[in-house]
Amino acid sequence: MSVEKQCELLGLARSSYYYQPCGESAENLALMRLLDQLHLDDPTKGARLLQQDLLEKGYVVNLKRVRRLVKLIGIEAIYSKPNLSKMNAEHKKYPYLLRNMTIEAPNQVWAICYLMR
Repeated sequence: MSVEKQCELLGLARSSYYYQPCGESAENLALMRLLDQLHLDDPTKGARLLQQDLLEKGYVVNLKRVRRLVKLIGIEAIYSKPNLSKMNAEHKKYPYLLRNMTIEAPNQVWAICYLMR
């Protein structure tokens, strides 16, 4: 069966059949190594600060390129993300045992403070 017929049956354009993806350029690979090193030096820096560091080192890169390379490497800045105060649904919820209790005498209720070190 011809390639044209196979592509027609699959619903693909012939150009996508012949397409060969090219890898990253040597310049991008060098930038990715440098970005990885900069991230290891200070993991709190995001794409904007990493771009500033690259500009200071003499590399001419825009923010869009830095963001793409950082995403490709898989590094992420360490900072507090949104919705951190939401409770975990799997976490056991302990009931408050003193809710409907009236405390009328001394030493009726005791509490223990546990300090973690």
